Amino acid sequence: MEKAEIGLIGLGVMGSNLALNIAEKGHPVAVFNRTTSRTGEFFEAAGNLREMIVPCTTLQDLAASIRPPRAIIIMVAAGQAVDEQIAALRSVLSDGDIVIDAGNANFRDTIRRFSELKDSGLTFIGMGVSGGEEGARHGPSIMVGGPRDAYARVEKVLTDISAKYEGEPCAAWLGPDGAGHFVKTIHNGIEYADMQMIAEIYGVLRDGLGMQPKEIGAVFDEWNKGRLNSYLIEITGKVLAADDPQTGKPMVDMILDRAGQKGTGKWSAIEAQTLGVSATAIEAAVSARILSSLKDERLAAEKAYAISDLPKFSGDRQAILRDLELALFAGKIAAYAQGFAVMDAASKQFDWRLPMPTIAKIWRAGCIIRSQFLGTLAEAFQQSGTLPNLLMAPAFIDMMKEAHPSLRRILARAAEAGLPMPAMSSALAYFDSYRQGRGTSNLIQAQRDFFGAHGFERIDAKGAFHGPWGDSG
Repeated sequence: MEKAEIGLIGLGVMGSNLALNIAEKGHPVAVFNRTTSRTGEFFEAAGNLREMIVPCTTLQDLAASIRPPRAIIIMVAAGQAVDEQIAALRSVLSDGDIVIDAGNANFRDTIRRFSELKDSGLTFIGMGVSGGEEGARHGPSIMVGGPRDAYARVEKVLTDISAKYEGEPCAAWLGPDGAGHFVKTIHNGIEYADMQMIAEIYGVLRDGLGMQPKEIGAVFDEWNKGRLNSYLIEITGKVLAADDPQTGKPMVDMILDRAGQKGTGKWSAIEAQTLGVSATAIEAAVSARILSSLKDERLAAEKAYAISDLPKFSGDRQAILRDLELALFAGKIAAYAQGFAVMDAASKQFDWRLPMPTIAKIWRAGCIIRSQFLGTLAEAFQQSGTLPNLLMAPAFIDMMKEAHPSLRRILARAAEAGLPMPAMSSALAYFDSYRQGRGTSNLIQAQRDFFGAHGFERIDAKGAFHGPWGDSG
């Protein structure tokens, strides 16, 4: 066999599927796993793709099997394992070779690794990959950060293995150093918000309207045919339709209501605050997962407060369902507006010049938050050029005008019924705060000046001023 076009380290679920994807698209790939038996198992299970795979038992063999300049994808757990793998590779690679971290890395670690490799002769790429196991095998969304010429070396492989939207690859170079991993982080933050809002709507359907899982699944199936068309809505319908093989009961009813998280949502919220950008829906979604982990405390609190006799949703069910659909759509718009605002701030902070229309386009297929909505979003950025916030795009102004009254009605009724909707509530508060020309922070500034002499701006003069608080006591 000719030399491999690219190498891959780490044959876990994501790495194995990515390697098979590369091989299937006609690119010879050399693979290595620290546990060598796993490499053999993977190779034997590859079937007719084995002729495109070079199994390697040492890093030296891996390096020797790839055409120079060598490009090697690392698909191992984020953190120390990546640093250890990079250190091990430095002894077998040459000047100009490219190390690609394709895990869920913190973009600040990616920036650090660029700095550490600066004078080593090696080139580094931080690559966000979204789509889960299925995406890795058949086409993920790929977000690349690093030197443009390094991307050129691997562009053909990455665009070939990526998802396609109407024939257009969902892979792109987005900027230098940590740009790719930052965009993937915000993708995951939006994903957190999207999933939480869907769960909140499910809660209203279940507890407010008394609907059973299969009934609720049918509602999501119907919504998936319209404005909410997306991967997450699609799989929600499928999840709710599934039965538990052991009990015959709805599968969702047999799952403990305690959500896990791996950190990317938290990173999104932290970076938003660090950059001074409001991302309340994302923050609420992260907080909701944390609160969900307190199962024993929640059960005790339910008993202590003796929740009963709260009003259920009543009235025209079709009207309520329409309001729920529009409420979810309004929340989704707010969450995306927040996510893109965070990316815009980071782009300026780190001088990345992130291409917002391109980001929206490569999220249209392959990734977890892929949806019909993203095409409209990409068009909004293309038409408006520099857009301060997605909420100011003409198309989105029209959509929010139609949708936000439904969000208000649903939240009001949910509050009366004692149904928590933290992400949806945060989305509405964000929208109302953003569109309020005169807010209430003038009082906060007066308070800050009173107790800390921090000063304030006046509406009728420039400069810093203090109030007459000494005369008021």
